[in-house]
Amino acid sequence: MADSTPSSILDHSLHARWALPLLALLLAFPWLAAATGAEFYVTLASRILIFALAATSLNLILGFGGMVSFGHAAFVGLGAYTVAIAMQEGLVSAWFSWPLAMGVSALCALLIGAISLRTQGVYFIMITLAFAQMLYFLVVSLKSYGGDDGLTMAARSAVAPGLDLARERDFYYVTLVLVGAALLLVARLLNARFGHTLQAIRENEVRMVALGFSTYRFKLVAFTLAGALAGLAGALMANLGGFVSPALMQWSQSGMLMIMVILGGVGYLYGGLVGAVFFLLLEELLSHYTIHWQLGLGAVLLLLVMVAPNGLLSLLARKRKAETGAAHG
Repeated sequence: MADSTPSSILDHSLHARWALPLLALLLAFPWLAAATGAEFYVTLASRILIFALAATSLNLILGFGGMVSFGHAAFVGLGAYTVAIAMQEGLVSAWFSWPLAMGVSALCALLIGAISLRTQGVYFIMITLAFAQMLYFLVVSLKSYGGDDGLTMAARSAVAPGLDLARERDFYYVTLVLVGAALLLVARLLNARFGHTLQAIRENEVRMVALGFSTYRFKLVAFTLAGALAGLAGALMANLGGFVSPALMQWSQSGMLMIMVILGGVGYLYGGLVGAVFFLLLEELLSHYTIHWQLGLGAVLLLLVMVAPNGLLSLLARKRKAETGAAHG
């Protein structure tokens, strides 16, 4: 967790100088919310963390691998449905159903990636979108598991004695731990040889092939890992809402995750987290004032993209670069 200067432009620091105070605030948040009578915001914070995990998984392939996937929400939906179906079949343990959700999503990502990664550009986008729509209609056809109407979970998954996910505070802390672990994992990957190679492929795949790298294999591994993390986000999402529906797998959900990544900063470690926080808090704020909050949200997002086309984190990077330049000047 050291806040050291990255050894290369391909490294991504965890920025412990501000990440640790933020972590302390997140740990204290449920108690602060209870003290101020705002327990509802604990549920909202859990929702933000779950979407941050989903957006981070997309950022892994979009921001660091250059793979623009419009089918990423399908992996979130598969994870959610896996947990809900397991619950209906009597498998309530999170130690079983959550890894299963990750495994199912990872397997589907592996199969989809094995085909779609043989294409590039707009063809890759369309193939991932097509596969997502196929999975969407597959779920709709499962009448024994709700079909179009979705599937309701009887309870939340069981984790351990004394830890009841039905309590919002317990669920929040479990979610926080998992999201934190996922961010650490992504950071370790990006700062390792695998991450460096993946980012180099994003910059110039032709040159990497000429250097002897199997770019297809690296991209497929990243695509599969992103699917697994999205499946975990889906498992958490199903538990949070107690309900899953095919709408989770629609292409518009993939678009929303992409907006979060773009807002936070494509290719920034915390891009998914920052984008999810900004997007969902803005949605929550505007929905209190008008039923047409999407219009206001669109206007704010348009303005933000004009001011910071590379995302909110690019503003901080620009400021830090200016300060460094002034110090050396």
